[in-house]
Amino acid sequence: MSSRLLSLPMALTLALAALTACAEDGGTGKPEVVASFYPLQYVAERIVGDHAEVTNLTEPGVEPHDLELSPRQTADLAGADVVLHEEGLQPAVDEAVRNESPEHVVDASSVVALAEGEDGRDPHFWLDPTLLAEVGQEFTKTISEADPANSDAYLASNAKLQADLQGLDNDFRAGLADCRSRALVVSHDAFGYLGRRYHLEVLHIAGLSPDAEPSPRHLAELADLIRTDKITTVFSERLASPKLAETLASDLDITTAVLDPIEGLGSSDESDDYVSLMRENLAAIRKAGGCG
Repeated sequence: MSSRLLSLPMALTLALAALTACAEDGGTGKPEVVASFYPLQYVAERIVGDHAEVTNLTEPGVEPHDLELSPRQTADLAGADVVLHEEGLQPAVDEAVRNESPEHVVDASSVVALAEGEDGRDPHFWLDPTLLAEVGQEFTKTISEADPANSDAYLASNAKLQADLQGLDNDFRAGLADCRSRALVVSHDAFGYLGRRYHLEVLHIAGLSPDAEPSPRHLAELADLIRTDKITTVFSERLASPKLAETLASDLDITTAVLDPIEGLGSSDESDDYVSLMRENLAAIRKAGGCG
Protein backbone atom coordinates (compact mmCIF):
# COMPACT_ATOMS: atom_id res chain seq x y z
CA MET A 1 0.00 0.00 0.00
CA SER A 2 2.81 2.42 0.83
CA SER A 3 4.33 1.94 -2.64
CA ARG A 4 1.00 2.93 -4.19
CA LEU A 5 0.86 6.09 -2.05
CA LEU A 6 4.39 7.01 -3.07
CA SER A 7 3.70 6.54 -6.76
CA LEU A 8 1.18 9.39 -6.99
CA PRO A 9 3.47 12.20 -5.75
CA MET A 10 6.24 10.82 -7.93
CA ALA A 11 3.96 10.85 -10.96
CA LEU A 12 2.86 14.40 -10.19
CA THR A 13 6.48 15.51 -9.84
CA LEU A 14 7.40 13.99 -13.19
CA ALA A 15 4.37 15.56 -14.85
CA LEU A 16 5.18 19.00 -13.45
CA ALA A 17 8.78 18.66 -14.60
CA ALA A 18 7.62 17.78 -18.09
CA LEU A 19 5.23 20.74 -18.18
CA THR A 20 7.96 23.10 -16.99
CA ALA A 21 10.37 21.88 -19.66
CA CYS A 22 7.66 22.25 -22.28
CA ALA A 23 6.93 25.82 -21.18
CA GLU A 24 10.60 26.75 -21.23
CA ASP A 25 11.10 25.71 -24.85
CA GLY A 26 7.68 26.86 -26.07
CA GLY A 27 6.61 23.25 -26.59
CA THR A 28 8.78 22.86 -29.71
CA GLY A 29 11.85 21.19 -28.20
CA LYS A 30 13.98 23.80 -29.98
CA PRO A 31 16.41 26.24 -28.34
CA GLU A 32 14.83 29.55 -27.34
CA VAL A 33 16.41 32.86 -28.36
CA VAL A 34 15.21 36.19 -26.97
CA ALA A 35 16.11 39.34 -28.89
CA SER A 36 15.41 42.70 -27.31
CA PHE A 37 14.45 44.69 -30.44
CA TYR A 38 14.05 44.31 -34.19
CA PRO A 39 17.55 44.55 -35.78
CA LEU A 40 18.76 41.92 -33.31
CA GLN A 41 15.71 39.77 -34.04
CA TYR A 42 16.57 39.98 -37.74
CA VAL A 43 20.12 38.74 -37.10
CA ALA A 44 18.94 35.93 -34.84
CA GLU A 45 16.24 34.70 -37.23
CA ARG A 46 18.57 34.75 -40.21
CA ILE A 47 21.12 32.64 -38.36
CA VAL A 48 18.95 30.10 -36.53
CA GLY A 49 16.51 29.42 -39.36
CA ASP A 50 14.20 26.56 -38.36
CA HIS A 51 16.57 25.22 -35.70
CA ALA A 52 15.53 27.58 -32.88
CA GLU A 53 12.64 29.81 -31.85
CA VAL A 54 13.21 33.59 -31.71
CA THR A 55 11.12 35.93 -29.56
CA ASN A 56 11.34 39.72 -29.89
CA LEU A 57 10.62 41.57 -26.65
CA THR A 58 9.63 44.73 -28.57
CA GLU A 59 6.32 44.37 -30.41
CA PRO A 60 5.88 45.93 -33.89
CA GLY A 61 4.94 49.60 -33.66
CA VAL A 62 6.51 50.03 -30.19
CA GLU A 63 9.39 52.47 -29.70
CA PRO A 64 12.17 50.25 -28.27
CA HIS A 65 13.54 52.95 -25.93
CA ASP A 66 10.21 52.91 -24.07
CA LEU A 67 9.92 49.14 -23.59
CA GLU A 68 8.58 47.86 -20.27
CA LEU A 69 8.65 44.09 -19.71
CA SER A 70 5.62 42.06 -18.69
CA PRO A 71 6.08 39.18 -16.21
CA ARG A 72 5.76 36.74 -19.14
CA GLN A 73 8.50 38.51 -21.08
CA THR A 74 10.76 38.47 -18.05
CA ALA A 75 10.13 34.74 -17.73
CA ASP A 76 10.92 34.25 -21.44
CA LEU A 77 14.21 36.08 -20.97
CA ALA A 78 15.10 34.09 -17.85
CA GLY A 79 14.44 30.76 -19.59
CA ALA A 80 16.09 31.59 -22.91
CA ASP A 81 19.03 29.59 -24.22
CA VAL A 82 20.49 32.80 -25.67
CA VAL A 83 19.60 36.45 -25.01
CA LEU A 84 20.64 39.01 -27.63
CA HIS A 85 20.38 42.64 -26.48
CA GLU A 86 22.19 45.97 -26.42
CA GLU A 87 23.04 47.32 -22.99
CA GLY A 88 22.12 50.97 -22.57
CA LEU A 89 19.31 51.06 -25.13
CA GLN A 90 16.49 49.50 -23.10
CA PRO A 91 16.85 49.91 -19.31
CA ALA A 92 14.10 47.38 -18.56
CA VAL A 93 15.95 44.69 -20.50
CA ASP A 94 19.28 45.57 -18.89
CA GLU A 95 17.72 45.18 -15.45
CA ALA A 96 16.13 41.84 -16.34
CA VAL A 97 19.43 40.48 -17.70
CA ARG A 98 21.19 41.49 -14.48
CA ASN A 99 18.49 40.01 -12.26
CA GLU A 100 17.80 36.79 -14.16
CA SER A 101 21.39 35.99 -15.26
CA PRO A 102 20.61 33.88 -18.36
CA GLU A 103 23.38 31.44 -19.22
CA HIS A 104 24.24 32.75 -22.70
CA VAL A 105 24.07 36.49 -23.39
CA VAL A 106 25.27 38.48 -26.39
CA ASP A 107 25.51 42.19 -25.63
CA ALA A 108 25.88 44.09 -28.89
CA SER A 109 27.42 47.06 -27.07
CA SER A 110 30.36 44.85 -26.09
CA VAL A 111 30.76 43.50 -29.63
CA VAL A 112 30.95 46.80 -31.54
CA ALA A 113 32.65 50.02 -30.49
CA LEU A 114 29.79 52.43 -29.84
CA ALA A 115 30.41 56.04 -30.82
CA GLU A 116 29.90 58.97 -28.48
CA GLY A 117 27.03 61.29 -29.42
CA GLU A 118 26.11 64.68 -28.01
CA ASP A 119 23.89 63.05 -25.37
CA GLY A 120 26.00 59.97 -24.58
CA ARG A 121 26.81 56.75 -26.38
CA ASP A 122 24.98 56.40 -29.68
CA PRO A 123 23.21 52.99 -29.72
CA HIS A 124 22.15 52.97 -33.40
CA PHE A 125 25.10 50.92 -34.69
CA TRP A 126 22.92 48.71 -36.96
CA LEU A 127 22.59 51.54 -39.50
CA ASP A 128 26.12 50.59 -40.49
CA PRO A 129 25.57 47.07 -41.93
CA THR A 130 29.22 46.14 -41.36
CA LEU A 131 28.69 46.59 -37.60
CA LEU A 132 25.51 44.52 -37.63
CA ALA A 133 27.57 41.84 -39.37
CA GLU A 134 29.97 41.83 -36.40
CA VAL A 135 27.06 41.14 -34.05
CA GLY A 136 25.99 38.31 -36.35
CA GLN A 137 29.42 36.72 -36.02
CA GLU A 138 29.30 36.85 -32.21
CA PHE A 139 25.73 35.57 -32.03
CA THR A 140 26.66 32.64 -34.28
CA LYS A 141 29.49 31.73 -31.94
CA THR A 142 27.23 31.89 -28.89
CA ILE A 143 24.24 29.99 -30.33
CA SER A 144 26.65 27.31 -31.56
CA GLU A 145 27.96 26.93 -28.01
CA ALA A 146 24.42 26.74 -26.64
CA ASP A 147 23.26 24.29 -29.33
CA PRO A 148 26.33 22.48 -30.73
CA ALA A 149 24.21 19.90 -32.55
CA ASN A 150 23.19 22.56 -35.07
CA SER A 151 26.43 24.56 -35.20
CA ASP A 152 27.12 23.67 -38.86
CA ALA A 153 23.71 25.02 -39.88
CA TYR A 154 24.28 28.20 -37.90
CA LEU A 155 27.66 28.74 -39.53
CA ALA A 156 26.18 28.25 -43.00
CA SER A 157 23.31 30.67 -42.34
CA ASN A 158 25.69 33.25 -40.93
CA ALA A 159 27.82 33.02 -44.08
CA LYS A 160 24.73 33.95 -46.13
CA LEU A 161 23.89 36.79 -43.76
CA GLN A 162 27.43 38.15 -43.97
CA ALA A 163 27.26 38.07 -47.77
CA ASP A 164 23.93 39.93 -47.79
CA LEU A 165 25.17 42.61 -45.42
CA GLN A 166 28.36 43.04 -47.44
CA GLY A 167 26.25 43.39 -50.59
CA LEU A 168 24.11 46.03 -48.88
CA ASP A 169 27.23 47.94 -47.85
CA ASN A 170 28.56 47.78 -51.42
CA ASP A 171 25.27 49.15 -52.77
CA PHE A 172 25.32 52.07 -50.32
CA ARG A 173 28.89 52.96 -51.19
CA ALA A 174 28.19 52.82 -54.92
CA GLY A 175 24.81 54.55 -54.69
CA LEU A 176 26.14 57.46 -52.63
CA ALA A 177 29.44 57.91 -54.44
CA ASP A 178 28.28 60.90 -56.52
CA CYS A 179 25.70 63.21 -54.90
CA ARG A 180 24.94 66.90 -55.32
CA SER A 181 24.43 67.21 -51.55
CA ARG A 182 25.81 64.97 -48.82
CA ALA A 183 23.79 66.61 -46.03
CA LEU A 184 20.92 64.81 -44.28
CA VAL A 185 18.47 66.66 -42.04
CA VAL A 186 16.85 64.06 -39.77
CA SER A 187 14.34 64.20 -36.95
CA HIS A 188 16.61 62.73 -34.27
CA ASP A 189 20.27 61.84 -33.92
CA ALA A 190 19.99 58.19 -35.01
CA PHE A 191 22.00 58.24 -38.23
CA GLY A 192 25.53 58.97 -37.09
CA TYR A 193 26.86 55.50 -37.98
CA LEU A 194 25.30 55.67 -41.43
CA GLY A 195 26.79 59.14 -41.93
CA ARG A 196 30.28 58.09 -40.90
CA ARG A 197 30.24 54.93 -43.00
CA TYR A 198 29.07 56.68 -46.19
CA HIS A 199 30.57 60.16 -45.71
CA LEU A 200 27.30 62.00 -45.15
CA GLU A 201 26.82 65.11 -43.02
CA VAL A 202 23.98 64.34 -40.62
CA LEU A 203 22.12 67.33 -39.18
CA HIS A 204 19.59 66.37 -36.50
CA ILE A 205 16.59 68.24 -35.14
CA ALA A 206 16.46 66.38 -31.80
CA GLY A 207 19.12 64.43 -29.90
CA LEU A 208 19.63 60.68 -29.40
CA SER A 209 16.17 60.28 -27.89
CA PRO A 210 13.30 60.78 -30.36
CA ASP A 211 11.35 62.50 -27.55
CA ALA A 212 14.00 65.19 -26.96
CA GLU A 213 12.92 68.78 -27.59
CA PRO A 214 15.39 70.95 -29.54
CA SER A 215 16.11 74.48 -28.35
CA PRO A 216 14.92 77.48 -30.40
CA ARG A 217 18.57 78.41 -30.96
CA HIS A 218 19.34 74.96 -32.39
CA LEU A 219 16.34 75.17 -34.73
CA ALA A 220 17.37 78.64 -35.94
CA GLU A 221 20.94 77.47 -36.63
CA LEU A 222 19.63 74.41 -38.47
CA ALA A 223 17.32 76.54 -40.60
CA ASP A 224 20.25 78.77 -41.56
CA LEU A 225 22.30 75.73 -42.62
CA ILE A 226 19.42 74.39 -44.71
CA ARG A 227 19.09 77.72 -46.53
CA THR A 228 22.84 78.11 -47.03
CA ASP A 229 23.39 74.58 -48.32
CA LYS A 230 20.15 74.57 -50.37
CA ILE A 231 19.00 71.36 -48.70
CA THR A 232 15.74 70.15 -50.23
CA THR A 233 14.42 67.57 -47.75
CA VAL A 234 13.77 67.11 -44.02
CA PHE A 235 13.44 63.47 -42.96
CA SER A 236 10.97 62.19 -40.38
CA GLU A 237 10.58 58.62 -39.04
CA ARG A 238 7.90 55.96 -38.97
CA LEU A 239 7.82 55.16 -35.25
CA ALA A 240 8.18 58.72 -33.94
CA SER A 241 6.08 61.85 -34.35
CA PRO A 242 6.80 63.74 -37.62
CA LYS A 243 5.66 67.06 -36.14
CA LEU A 244 9.09 68.70 -35.73
CA ALA A 245 10.27 67.65 -39.19
CA GLU A 246 7.03 68.76 -40.82
CA THR A 247 7.06 72.12 -39.04
CA LEU A 248 10.66 72.84 -40.02
CA ALA A 249 10.06 71.83 -43.63
CA SER A 250 6.88 73.91 -43.80
CA ASP A 251 8.63 76.98 -42.41
CA LEU A 252 11.35 76.66 -45.07
CA ASP A 253 9.02 75.54 -47.88
CA ILE A 254 10.95 72.34 -48.57
CA THR A 255 10.03 68.66 -48.86
CA THR A 256 9.58 65.99 -46.20
CA ALA A 257 10.38 62.30 -46.61
CA VAL A 258 10.87 59.27 -44.38
CA LEU A 259 14.24 57.91 -43.29
CA ASP A 260 13.83 54.86 -41.10
CA PRO A 261 16.21 54.27 -38.17
CA ILE A 262 14.91 50.67 -38.21
CA GLU A 263 14.57 50.51 -34.44
CA GLY A 264 11.49 48.36 -35.00
CA LEU A 265 8.94 47.36 -37.59
CA GLY A 266 5.62 49.13 -37.92
CA SER A 267 2.47 47.16 -37.28
CA SER A 268 1.85 46.90 -41.05
CA ASP A 269 5.43 46.08 -42.09
CA GLU A 270 5.16 42.28 -42.27
CA SER A 271 6.66 42.17 -45.76
CA ASP A 272 9.64 44.35 -44.78
CA ASP A 273 12.91 43.35 -43.19
CA TYR A 274 16.17 45.06 -42.27
CA VAL A 275 17.67 44.83 -45.75
CA SER A 276 14.56 46.04 -47.59
CA LEU A 277 14.18 48.99 -45.20
CA MET A 278 17.84 49.90 -45.61
CA ARG A 279 17.38 49.85 -49.37
CA GLU A 280 14.37 52.17 -49.00
CA ASN A 281 16.62 54.48 -46.98
CA LEU A 282 19.23 54.40 -49.73
CA ALA A 283 16.65 55.34 -52.36
CA ALA A 284 15.36 58.21 -50.19
CA ILE A 285 18.87 59.57 -49.57
CA ARG A 286 19.77 59.34 -53.24
CA LYS A 287 16.61 61.26 -54.22
CA ALA A 288 17.13 63.97 -51.60
CA GLY A 289 20.82 64.34 -52.41
CA GLY A 290 20.52 64.35 -56.18
CA CYS A 291 22.83 61.35 -56.47
CA GLY A 292 23.80 60.14 -59.93
